[in-house]
Amino acid sequence: MKIICEICPHHCALEEGQTGFCRARRNNGGKVICDNYGKVTGLALDPIEKKPLRRFCPGGKILSVGSYGCNLRCPFCQNSSISMTDGEHTESAAVPPEALAEKAAELVPRGNIGVAYTYNEPLVGYEFVRDCAALVRERGLKNVAVTNGCICEGPLKELLPLIDAVNIDLKGFTERFYRMVGGDLKTVMRAIELSAQSCHTEVTTLVIPGENDSDGEMDALSGWLASVDAEIPLHVTRFFPCFQMTDRGPTPVETVYRLAEIARGHLRYVYVGNC
Repeated sequence: MKIICEICPHHCALEEGQTGFCRARRNNGGKVICDNYGKVTGLALDPIEKKPLRRFCPGGKILSVGSYGCNLRCPFCQNSSISMTDGEHTESAAVPPEALAEKAAELVPRGNIGVAYTYNEPLVGYEFVRDCAALVRERGLKNVAVTNGCICEGPLKELLPLIDAVNIDLKGFTERFYRMVGGDLKTVMRAIELSAQSCHTEVTTLVIPGENDSDGEMDALSGWLASVDAEIPLHVTRFFPCFQMTDRGPTPVETVYRLAEIARGHLRYVYVGNC
């Protein structure tokens, strides 16, 4: 019997033992489980600005944790070694929620403010993020999600009360672009709207030459974002060739600055990255 995964808009119909498109969720005994639960591929104490979050606890540090798997297929992925693989082909360490929350608390003297779920797409490991976030919150620390925003409204609404800040990748502002990466633009837009109503929200757009770098697209993107809240910070970042997209050079610096200036016509806080 097939079981439908309800976490993201792919709604994978999974046979017993089958893993979904994200490579991290599986039908186990007639129930969809988080197969990457507690399987950590990266753990580091980072500056909060690296997430990137510029207007949330500036100067602080945060314990960043990631696993494997992703529900998009971006040909320009910067973390493909963990996001585009599964548990059989990825080295990981077992870190249960209690251990992660305890580690976060131990690092408070070093400036840690909480835990950031990041590196791969964290919300394909929804249950792990939820369970960790509850324990981190009990310790008086903060939870941050760095996500592509491709998550259904129901599970996102359940998670947001535990989340203090998010950075959501708004990868482009056309359905064509989202078809290329295997996602859904309207789902991401809705995730931004819901997050902005619930917690501190920042947005990142990676500018790729010939894909999402037109003045018109940035004007539409930043105009829509301002209609949600003109105080939402937007990070306009520079593409460098990687993974399956090595057929073009880095985004010209002048392009990034030009698009950032267009965004400033709508938004109060616009930041340029990787230039």
